[in-house]
Amino acid sequence: MHLQFSKYQGTGNDFIIIDNRQGTIQLTTEQIAFLCDRKMGIGADGLMLLGVAEGYDFSMTYYNAGGELGTMCGNGGRCLTQYAFDCGIIKAQYLFLAVDGPHESTIAANGWVHLKMSDVNTVEQADDFFVTNTGSPHYVQFVSGIKELDVYAKGKAIRYNERFTKEGVNVNFVEKQADQLFVRTYERGVEDETLSCGTGVTAAALVSTLDSIGTHTVNIEALGGKLAVSFNNKGNNQFDNIWLMGPGTFVFKGTISL
Repeated sequence: MHLQFSKYQGTGNDFIIIDNRQGTIQLTTEQIAFLCDRKMGIGADGLMLLGVAEGYDFSMTYYNAGGELGTMCGNGGRCLTQYAFDCGIIKAQYLFLAVDGPHESTIAANGWVHLKMSDVNTVEQADDFFVTNTGSPHYVQFVSGIKELDVYAKGKAIRYNERFTKEGVNVNFVEKQADQLFVRTYERGVEDETLSCGTGVTAAALVSTLDSIGTHTVNIEALGGKLAVSFNNKGNNQFDNIWLMGPGTFVFKGTISL
């Protein structure tokens, strides 16, 4: 089988995207893992299928690099919006269906893609970390000296500890800087640090304002670039009108044999 694909990245979080609006693409776990392999295949943090869903502009099906169906991917949703636009689905505002429900998205004049995330209604607060779900489950810990931190070792230890090993969790280390948050993430499914995690920076932004009710915009720096998250903190660990904003950039396209 000759498979046509495109490669996109959102602040270094990279994805293989395939147009499956005809519903003819069926990939096995092993095939997806091969395609995402950086030495034997194309190489990516995940793979997405652009599909159709009644009442929506398109649907998003996301697989992690290991080949399993994944939960919501914020950077992926932005990249898929840009891909839909590049495929000729031209809208001022998109409505698409992902695994965690409907999402709105727009492409701003500066080229950034704005993606509306699901509301968040619970945040667990412990002595030195937070746990919440922004479409995917996230552990958030504030640290100092983040650039020297061994994110792979520390993140893996948390992701595979007794509490999280079965379902997994994405582990975010966050440092508050003068006018932004610096976020580094160990992602389950990829099982390594990625250059950026959209749902992760969203989780970090939310918990950074737990004690400040009202509307916020939090600037984020990840290893792969800059993003921003705007939202309304309603109090009592509840947030709505959450928008993840950042680039969704075309890299290349091609054909590969499976």
